[in-house]
Amino acid sequence: MRISLKSWLTRVTAALVAVCVVSAFALAANKPHYVITNDDVPPALITSVTFYTVAADGLLTMKAKVLAGKGGIAGGYFAANRVNVLNSGNQECAYVSVAQSGEIDGISIKTLEVGGHAVGSLNDTGASNGIGLAMNAQYLFASFTDSNTIGTFQVRPGCSLKFVGDTTVVGLQGGVIDGMVIHGNIMVVTYGDGSIESFNISAGTPVSNGDEQNSTGSRGGNSYPSGVDITQDGHYAIFGDTSPFTLIEVSDISSGKLTPTAVYRLGRNLNSSNILLSPDESLLYISNNQGGRITAAFFDKSTGKLSKGCVSRSLKGFVSNWSYLASLALEKTTGTGGVLYVAEYGAPSSIGILNVKSAGGKCTLTESSGSPVADPNSPGLLSIGAFPPRPF
Repeated sequence: MRISLKSWLTRVTAALVAVCVVSAFALAANKPHYVITNDDVPPALITSVTFYTVAADGLLTMKAKVLAGKGGIAGGYFAANRVNVLNSGNQECAYVSVAQSGEIDGISIKTLEVGGHAVGSLNDTGASNGIGLAMNAQYLFASFTDSNTIGTFQVRPGCSLKFVGDTTVVGLQGGVIDGMVIHGNIMVVTYGDGSIESFNISAGTPVSNGDEQNSTGSRGGNSYPSGVDITQDGHYAIFGDTSPFTLIEVSDISSGKLTPTAVYRLGRNLNSSNILLSPDESLLYISNNQGGRITAAFFDKSTGKLSKGCVSRSLKGFVSNWSYLASLALEKTTGTGGVLYVAEYGAPSSIGILNVKSAGGKCTLTESSGSPVADPNSPGLLSIGAFPPRPF
């Protein structure tokens, strides 16, 4: 059989592509798989970060306790994400904040050892409500709730950081910075008074886009945006409200600025301060922080609209063993994310595990028989993360 040079080259190219794809999957399969907690231990003891390995069925096993700085507070804002994970080239790191000292620690995923410590300005601490983190491959941003500043840190090799400078911020009614997320060159933040704002971070240090505004949902006086997420294409910012209901707000940010939010009331369960989009953006996961349940809403990424999906039963141990639900993490980086994890605030704390099913416009959230998994190292768990992280 005769094979032309063009045909031969095409087949060789296809074979090389196949090898690269297989190699990529092999590398991904060889990466460690963790759920990570910021234990936020008050200053009588050194605080810690706990790493749990993730089994094929999504269940968790404690792997290591890594000591960080001294000065946790076992509390603060639900939406201040005290764990942020970087997976970029050779940089595989978990960054955690220590509230009272204002310290940011970088931990190597490969060695599970602290690779660097950094602090901001003299008054940059979070003893009142914690220090939230958001980052890209070049910079980490820290929301210092005491000084009401956003600290910018340059990401350095070995999971270390270098402080660049502070940006002073404040809500329209004098509110303190709460939730914070970045996507590309835009950062979106919430304040504890109903106002929201975006910043341009193309040069590193945040510069306001001049769009600070009160959210539509906050005008009733009993709800205000807290948690925030951004879609993969950067078209929409989604806000989870601290509210007597499950209240979500969506702003079109395709212009590079916030626009007035559309409001979605998705149930009667108390509070919705922590949210997380699934990797395929079909579901928005919502912590009903004071209701002990998880809500999943259907999200249309082309229109930014939300619709009711499903609600879990009250999770095991609510009230008797723990008091609040907080941040969310996912088992997988594709589809609906596989198993869903949620921080359970107690003394000691735990991690709830829920199996997710979604098909044909219907979904279910069912707590695993192996849930919850104890975090004996934390007297007040509010923040968890996952490695590898969601791709956006």
